[in-house]
Order: sequence, then structure tokens, then C-alpha cells
Amino acid sequence: MTVETPIRPATRPGLLHRVSGWAMRHAGLAVLLWVLVLAAATAASTVVGNAYKNDNSLPGTDSQRVTDIFEAHQPKGDTASVQLVVRADGGLEADKARVASMLAVVRELPHVSSVADPFASPGAMSTDRRTAYATVSLDVTAADMPVADVRTIIERAQEFARPGFQVEVGGDLARSAAESSGGASEGAGILAALVILVFLFGSLLAATLPLLTAVFAVGSTVGLLVLASHLFTVPEYTTPVMMLVGLGVGIDYALLIFSRYRHELLRDEPDAKVVALDTAGRSVMFAGCTVVIALLGLLALGLGSLQGVALGVTLTVLMTMLAAVTLLPSLLTLFGKRIERSVRKHAAKQRRTPGDGWRKLATVVQRGPWVPLVLGVLALIALSLPALGMRLGFADAGTDDPAKTSRKAYDLLADGFGPGFNGPLVVVTEGGQAAAQPLVRTLTADPGIAAVTPPQVTPDGKVATVLAFPKSAPQDAATSDLVQRLRDDTLPALESQTRATYLVGGSTAAADDFAAAVSKRLPVFVLVVVGLSALLLMAVFRSVLIPLKAAVLNLLSIGASLGVITLVFQQGWFGAQAGPIEAFVPVMIFAIVFGLSMDYEVFLVSRIHEEWRRTKDARAAVREGLATTGSVITAAAAIMIVVFGAFLLSPDRMLKQFGLGLATAVLIDALLIRCVIVPAVLRLFGERAWWLPRGLDRILPKIKLEGD
Repeated sequence: MTVETPIRPATRPGLLHRVSGWAMRHAGLAVLLWVLVLAAATAASTVVGNAYKNDNSLPGTDSQRVTDIFEAHQPKGDTASVQLVVRADGGLEADKARVASMLAVVRELPHVSSVADPFASPGAMSTDRRTAYATVSLDVTAADMPVADVRTIIERAQEFARPGFQVEVGGDLARSAAESSGGASEGAGILAALVILVFLFGSLLAATLPLLTAVFAVGSTVGLLVLASHLFTVPEYTTPVMMLVGLGVGIDYALLIFSRYRHELLRDEPDAKVVALDTAGRSVMFAGCTVVIALLGLLALGLGSLQGVALGVTLTVLMTMLAAVTLLPSLLTLFGKRIERSVRKHAAKQRRTPGDGWRKLATVVQRGPWVPLVLGVLALIALSLPALGMRLGFADAGTDDPAKTSRKAYDLLADGFGPGFNGPLVVVTEGGQAAAQPLVRTLTADPGIAAVTPPQVTPDGKVATVLAFPKSAPQDAATSDLVQRLRDDTLPALESQTRATYLVGGSTAAADDFAAAVSKRLPVFVLVVVGLSALLLMAVFRSVLIPLKAAVLNLLSIGASLGVITLVFQQGWFGAQAGPIEAFVPVMIFAIVFGLSMDYEVFLVSRIHEEWRRTKDARAAVREGLATTGSVITAAAAIMIVVFGAFLLSPDRMLKQFGLGLATAVLIDALLIRCVIVPAVLRLFGERAWWLPRGLDRILPKIKLEGD
């Protein structure tokens, strides 16, 4: 352990100086406090448990009105259910005794209140009498049903399967029970990040510090998020998304500060930690603030399902920022001498002068800036084009792994009853039985509908419900077109005749409503995020062109990442299961990627700005800025890519889309944009890159990243 060198007095010590200075002066206590926070948050969350709740409400939409009508007129306390799907190649009549034995066993299992007989239930058997389903009603809600008991139902039912007689279990509970518990993707990402850091720093101890910083920040946030779920509406998928972003950002921020610390050590700077925190530390704080602004911009969408995620990931980013400027400095203080020896030993083994390769790259780009600029922008536009055909929706069992029982049940029902059986449209009228009969006739005559159920009237007789089974699968574009036609043409014409009101709900309709709600609010969201981020960059770099360039390039990198997601997950490239993109993934990726893109923008441009202020030589500033940050940006990007890319190992389709989108955006941003396009643009801008009108200069607050 080492004793910290006193911080150099600043003219006006800011909050960062005071917080980081305290952490370095009381390094042991600072580390102990972080250990206590992690332990307390973990223990408290374990004792209290989570209260995650998915808020899928869409105020003002038809699908939400359908949900509200059911809640108002149906008896409360609806319980959950699963479906037993059986198929007999030789016909079910020959296996009637086997089916009866299976149903009898399932009826005796925990939380099973009743099991329908497919031979006695109308519509439960296909026309060829080879496929049938039995609804297993449970005595608890989906949230209260233990996963182990769902797996028991699956296992006991499948004990009756034999060659020629297939048994599968479908429904949302069956899908959830078949999901793995996770953890493999996070572990693979951390291990890959450790390998990259060891290669970069040449020391296991030095490589461990950024990882420790990220793990403490993310671990503490997980516990705090569980506690916060009792006060706010937090969706159950917030934790994996939060861990994905937290690990990437946490390692990234700690790496940027540690790299500047190493750079100052090799320059024999006596106060290397202070300089690193006064430069890279400020950049990290500013970059973190832009991520927070981008995430909080999701609140402008007014969608409850996204607000909880935005708040959860925002808390994660704030905790990683705090860890980067408190925990990391204290660890550097405790292990300073050992780290300094390993850094100098590793640097002595390197034959090249640090940054030579990046300096040469900047020189090549500056000689002919138009070629890399035009080629780079054209590549980004080409990757973005598939995103124009992106189709939003919600994943169902049809996009599950073909080996899962829920997917097999889905396919059996589609084969036996038609592709639309798995996603019926729910058409509701408040006119009762009188308004329901003409509705059935109208829906039956529609060319896109395969079958219509008799109307079901609520106990109070005020609401009638009809299920319409499309001829197309739930996630087909034809089904969305059918919903639109019913709402815009068919049902309004019927309303004019009957004077009743008809509403279309169901999973496909809800996905369409969500996409429409996002599209309607998206301009405000983009304006808030891009506008505030541009203003912050303008205040920091005292420039008009720098924030304009950053906004345009960030939008291009986001478009490219969404284009790649569309190619892989919607069009089924590289063997992926084709289907719609999760409805909230694009806006979440926009918010996260726009914020993360600012990390590299701030880190690179702040170093260029630092050289510009020192030399007033625009070309030299770009070369030196890239030379000192190129390897760090590349390493940070590589770590983010492996952390995000590791989530492709997750069984969850949504997390796979997040992982691929974020990894692609970081790869494009770090290598193509920051290391090629930005130097080319700044070469063309020249000294004009740092121009700011006097009027704006007086109005904008002065924010310094380079310290005093």
C-alpha cells in the first residue's frame, strides 16, 4: 500500500476534486464503504424480494380500451393457465385412454384447479382429429405460480409421450419455465473483458481494477433496483438490461480514467491520479451525464413500460460514475506502487512509441480526407437502409428456440388449427348480444379471417367478446394489415349501421398500437435527447460544428445498428429465428447508444481540444488526440463489444437484440467514426471546428473538461 500524495491546490476545488480527494486520502475507508453498500444492498434485496411488474398500458389506444373494459366488467382475480397440446399420428381416438390418464395425473399436481377434456370441449380438436389441446386452469395468478410447479406439469405430462404420440406444453408460463436462469452471458463477457485488459496493460492486477469497479457498481445497483421496485413500477426485464449496460459502461469509464493515469505515470507526472481524475475523470462525468439525459429522454415518450427501464438503467449509470471517481481512485491509492511497477515494466517491453500507429493513421486520413469521409458515410447509410423496413412486434412462442416445448406446442397448434390460432384478435362491443350478432357475420365474411367464435357475454350482459382467428400467423405483416383494415374500414361501417362501438385488441393489435404510440412521440424524444446533448457539447467545446457533427454521426451509427438488427432478427440472417423486432428495443437502443457514443466523442475530442488549446495547430491537435486515445478507445470498444455481444448467448430474444444492436453500434462508432470519419471531418473543418459566435459564447455556461 502507498500513501497518497496530497492533491495540488486548485483555485476553486469542485465537487469532483472533493469527492475523489476524500476517496484517495481515506482509501481503505472508501473501499470498506463500497463493500458495505454492496453487502447491505444484496442482503436487503434478498430478504425483501422484488416487486417487479410489467406495465404494458398504452393510454388512449384501442387495445388498452379493450383491457380496461375487461377489468371493469369481468370478475376480478383471473387466474393463470397453460395448454397441453397432443398430437397422434394415427388419430387421437386410438390414444383416448392415454390422453385421459395424462389429464388425470396433471389434475393432481400442485396449483392445478381443473383440466379441460379435449374430447368434450368444443373446438379443442382439429378437423383431422390428430391434434387437440387441453386447458389447464391454475388456482393462482401467473405472478404467483412457482416456476418449479410449472416444470413439474411439463415433466409429468411429457411422461406419456411415445413414438407417434407427441405431448407439448404451451402458454406464457411454459415459455418462462423453459428459460435458463442466465448468468452465462454476463460471465462470458467479464472473462473476455479481463483477457483484453490483461493484453492491454500487461498486468493482472491492473486489468482487475476496472473490472472490480464495474462489478461493485452493478452489484450494488441490482440490490437497490430490487428495493426500488417496491416504490416504482419496474419491469422484470430491467435487471438483465441494466446489467448489460452497467458492465459495459462501468468497465469503460474505469478504463478511460486508468488509461490516463497510466499515461501520466509514463510521463513521470508526480500527481498522476490527480491529473487523470482532473481530465479523464471530468470527461467520464460529462459522458455519463449525456447517457443519463438520453435515458431520461425516454420519459418524453410517456410509455409506462419504458419509464421503469429508463430509471433503472439511469441509476446504474449514476452508480458507475460514482464508482469510477471514488472506488477506482481508492484502489489506485492502495495498490499504487505495485501498479506503477507493472505499468513501467510493461511499457519498457514495448518497442514502439505509444500512439505511433494511430498518429500515422491520422496523417493518412488528413492527406486525403474526402475519400474516407465519403466511403465511411456511404457505408453507414447502406447499413441503415434495412431499418426503413423494420417491423415492430412482441415476441411469442413462434420465435422461441425450436427445441423448446412452448415452441413445439405453438407449431402443433398452427399445423392443426391454422397459423392464426396462436394469436386471435379480440373484438369487443359494449352493445351486448344485439351488437354481437352482426359483428360475427361481418367478421366471418372478411377474407383475412379463418374462423370466428360465438360471442361471449360478460355476467352483467353489457359487453360481448368475439375471437377472430386470422388466416396468417400473429407476427405476419398480413395480420397487422388485417387489424388496420378492421379498424379503419370494416368496423366503422358496421358501427354506422348498429350504432354500437367495436374495438380490436389482442397481442398483434397491442404491438401495432405500441409501434404507433412510439412513432407519434419519437420526434419529441429525438429532439429532447439530441438537443440537450448538443447544447452540452457546445458549452464544453465552445463550438457549433462539433456538436452538429456529433449529432449527425451518432444518428448514423444508431441507424446502422438498427439496420443490422433488422437483417438478423427480422429477415433471419445467420440462422436467427425470423420475426418482428421487439417493440421497445429500437427506442431503448437509441437512448443507450446515443449516450454511449458521447463517451468516445468526449474522450477523443476533449484530448484534441486540449492539444488545440496548447498549440493552436488544428492538424497536429487531431493527430496527437488520436495518438493518445486511439488504443484506449479501441480497447474500451472491444470490451463493450464482448460484454454486449456475450448476450447473444442468452436464450431471451429481446436480450439478443439488445446485445447485437449495442455491440454493432460500439464497433461502428469506435473504429469507423471516431478513428476515421471524425479525423477527416476535423481536418476539413480546420480552425473553424472551434468557432462559436460571440453571442452564444456569452450565453452558454463554461464547462471545463481539461481542469485548471
